[in-house]
Amino acid sequence: MQIRPLRASDRPEWNALWHAYLEFYDTTLSRSVYDATFASLLADREMCALVAEDDGRLIGLAHVIFHAHCWRPEGVSYLQDLYALPEARGKGVGRALIEAVYALADARGRPAVYWTTQDFNTTARQLYDRVGQLTPFIKYARPA
Repeated sequence: MQIRPLRASDRPEWNALWHAYLEFYDTTLSRSVYDATFASLLADREMCALVAEDDGRLIGLAHVIFHAHCWRPEGVSYLQDLYALPEARGKGVGRALIEAVYALADARGRPAVYWTTQDFNTTARQLYDRVGQLTPFIKYARPA
């Protein structure tokens, strides 16, 4: 398995991975959002993507957003999306992607990395408990 930056030629496989990730969260997005997101990820400015590739096939993805932070002048890194194909889970894909995000954040001078997940995502949380630190924060959002 190799972790590498997203490439333009990855578009079809990225579409399928991101669709499966969004489906897990009961979310659908328009084609224009897919297009805009992919373009932003490739631009590699405020956000970027890493992918896990095995035998020439994408098996996982990580989307990272770099943003300013009032408490950290250097900014922070937000791991917004993390996904591995069901058949690739339990083989170190998620851990490898998170560790690659940590290395990327360090290289960009934004070593503080955070992410969120749903409380019932118990399988993923088993990994997160090993590679991260659970915080006491509760997320609120503006009502739709």
